[in-house]
Amino acid sequence: MSHTQPATGHGSGSGSDPAAVSAAATVPAAQAGTAPPPPDQAAYLELLARDAAAEAYDRPALLARADGAGPETLAALEGAKQLALRVRGELAGLRRRQAELSALFETAHDLAGLRDLDAVLRAIVQRARSLLGTEVAYLSLNDPAAGDTYMRVTEGSVSARFQQLRLGMGEGLGGLVAQTARPYVTASYFDDPRFQHTATIDSCVRDEGLVAILGVPLMLGSQVIGVLFAADRRARVFEREQVALLGSFAAHAAVAIDTANLLAETRSALAELERANGIIRAHSGVLERASEVHDRLTELVLRGGGVHDVAGAVSEVLDGTVEFTEEVPALPGTDGHAVRRGEEWVAAVSAGGEVFGALVLRGHPDLDPVDRRTLERAAMVTSLLLLARRSASDAEQRVRGELLDDLLDAPERDVRLLRERAFRLGADLDAPHAVLAARIDGPESDRQRLWSAASHLAATRRGLAAARDGGTVLLLPLGGAGGLPPGGACAESAPPDAAGLARLVARQLGETLREPVTVGASALAAAPAADPEAIAEAYAEARRCLDTLGAIGRSGEGAAAQDLGFLGLLLSQSRDIPGFVRSTIGEVVDYDERRGTDLVRTLDAYFACGMSPARTKDELHVHVNTVAQRLERVGRLLGPGWQSPARALEIQLALRLHRLSGALTH
Repeated sequence: MSHTQPATGHGSGSGSDPAAVSAAATVPAAQAGTAPPPPDQAAYLELLARDAAAEAYDRPALLARADGAGPETLAALEGAKQLALRVRGELAGLRRRQAELSALFETAHDLAGLRDLDAVLRAIVQRARSLLGTEVAYLSLNDPAAGDTYMRVTEGSVSARFQQLRLGMGEGLGGLVAQTARPYVTASYFDDPRFQHTATIDSCVRDEGLVAILGVPLMLGSQVIGVLFAADRRARVFEREQVALLGSFAAHAAVAIDTANLLAETRSALAELERANGIIRAHSGVLERASEVHDRLTELVLRGGGVHDVAGAVSEVLDGTVEFTEEVPALPGTDGHAVRRGEEWVAAVSAGGEVFGALVLRGHPDLDPVDRRTLERAAMVTSLLLLARRSASDAEQRVRGELLDDLLDAPERDVRLLRERAFRLGADLDAPHAVLAARIDGPESDRQRLWSAASHLAATRRGLAAARDGGTVLLLPLGGAGGLPPGGACAESAPPDAAGLARLVARQLGETLREPVTVGASALAAAPAADPEAIAEAYAEARRCLDTLGAIGRSGEGAAAQDLGFLGLLLSQSRDIPGFVRSTIGEVVDYDERRGTDLVRTLDAYFACGMSPARTKDELHVHVNTVAQRLERVGRLLGPGWQSPARALEIQLALRLHRLSGALTH
């Protein structure tokens, strides 16, 4: 039998009433003023003092019964025994919680002085195994590069195959934990059908002899990066307190991994700076100007200068014009050095194998080695500035995504707080917005790029963006609602309607990613702060529109429900029938009203007669030439292709809705 237990706070396993503990604790005190407890009852205090086993508490009553004690004495002993056992249980619970808190404090202390990630993770796994009383504990981490999961730390394992196990994403109990981001426990691994069994995993688990397994996720934000396990080689049931304790250890492990990653990135950046300083120191005796350039660039970084400030400073030093460009030319074999290209010198701006752009020097074709190193150092500083700007941008993107997630998932939150959070991000939730769902066909890396590009677009347009359902959701103001911030990067203002905004976003994201991006938009959301629950409904409509675009072969486009004809009428949350009729045959209806003609009736009869002019003239009792003239006028009003099957279907539906409604609403 298997159980799923949420990670709750630690509590006593005995479930005792704290008042009972207080009562037990006050018994000796109450009696201290009069007389000591009877010797037969005092035995229980002695048992508590030496933490005797539970079976030992039966001995005083057995001895009293053997000595011929009366019923009242035996009843008093039984009451004292039960009270002593309750106190013993409370004391055991307090000791257990003390041990758990001590282990958590020790883990937190390890994190504060983190030097060796493996040592910290090993200590976490060891403490988890000890406190949960399991035979085995182990920790697995996701390997995004290989697309699988591997064993990082094991404790108590005896199988070499198990310790070296790599398993695919979604396989085994760990796969179920990673997919749901929730703890799972199984009392009998091989009899549990909830997760995907594979021959490789089952064979390794069988080698290790594991039966009962508890797994909790390691979370960084909303992302599962691994799983922490506790397991026994016999069937057992894990209590809620044990699940919660293992969850606490998993949280510490996630923090340790995140901290180690940040430290590695910091050390890498510091190593880059140290290398730059070493080169400058090595050549400082050649020319004092190299040291001056280094000082100027360092000063720029410390006072918050940007990429263009660095380019301007280097331009002065090198007596030329230095510009930063994101269009990186092909620079094979440069290995981070500045190279000459015609009359220009080019230094790539890169970090960690990623190329951000290049610094291009013009007007100074002859550079000595020191000047070349100056240009290279400027490129390195530029890469650090860009990395810092990206980190700040990533943090803002996460905050924007969290606010949008709250609007979608928890609309009952305090509206005032939502407004304040939006204001700090430059968004106005009291202005008209549209919800857009964007998707790109490709691997996970492409979806990550889509989220990054959409987040940047949302920031420039004073909107919000979040990764969701395998794609990205955006909440953007319409034209005139939010506008652009001063000096905004996006030169094109937002259209006044959701359909135009969807087309604009699809085009801009596609140009940024150089891949087709499909965007579906919802109807207008008048003021998200006034009705937060409408955002989730608008997102559902945008998703339906997005799925429909893919189904009808219009991937890579942007559209709202109003662009999809009768399909849009079905998809729209508002069911705007007058709007559908107006967009489909409004020109014909308006013409009839202005001229007093009968084009709508003629068009209706034409379709009713199987698109036969001869039968239509009989239906209308007019000459066939009159029918032809009217249909020619209809064609000019509706545009070419109005008799194609798809258009004809929409026109017939609009005619029927117009006839049922009685008149077109203007």
